[in-house]
Amino acid sequence: MAWNNLRNTMFKVYFAGALFDHKELIGNALLASHIEQRSEGLYQCIVPQDLEQTTGRAVDIRNQDLKQVMECDLALFNFDGTELDSGTVVEFMFAKFLDIPSVILRSDFRSSGDQDKNGDDWNLMCSFYPRTLKVQFNAMAFYQQAIKESHSLNEAMERLYSKIASLLIEGLDSVRSIPPLPKGDQTQLEALYQWALKFPGNGLEKLCSQPAFVEELVAAKIKKGLI
Repeated sequence: MAWNNLRNTMFKVYFAGALFDHKELIGNALLASHIEQRSEGLYQCIVPQDLEQTTGRAVDIRNQDLKQVMECDLALFNFDGTELDSGTVVEFMFAKFLDIPSVILRSDFRSSGDQDKNGDDWNLMCSFYPRTLKVQFNAMAFYQQAIKESHSLNEAMERLYSKIASLLIEGLDSVRSIPPLPKGDQTQLEALYQWALKFPGNGLEKLCSQPAFVEELVAAKIKKGLI
């Protein structure tokens, strides 16, 4: 598909990452906002922490997040930490099952994982998947440069997050240009999405039971050249 025909298209990006303390929460919100602003609305981030939870049941939260992954056009996964956030890993694998174009963000300057010196800084089972690009940088170096070039903390924050957002936008632009894996016709694609609703069990299929949910979702992604 010619990408210039999609100039006025908006892409939904599922923004996955840890969201359990004030640093993670505000960091996610700031970066998502800067991605939307710097891309001039081309990329709209779906941040799980901003989703309304209709109940406090763990299974409902899980199902809501998996539904959002399925509905997104692309996905962004924060792979910071010496150990990856387990929920983020599950969402990443669900996205890869559906061949969703994905960008992995790693700003952690620590080395970890079980790969060789030229490998990724995380467990090898989370590497080597198609339609997946990595944006990696040293967060400490970026932060110190932003502080040095700024006259206030607010200016440094704006400089830092704008720089990171620009790198991620480049990654999103690149990954969505990678051709999808061959899956056959629309009927076969719909069967894949139906199975993705079924295999997690415990209410996900019921949550997405509105008429033509899968058919309309698949058709919309085909129109955008994503599958």
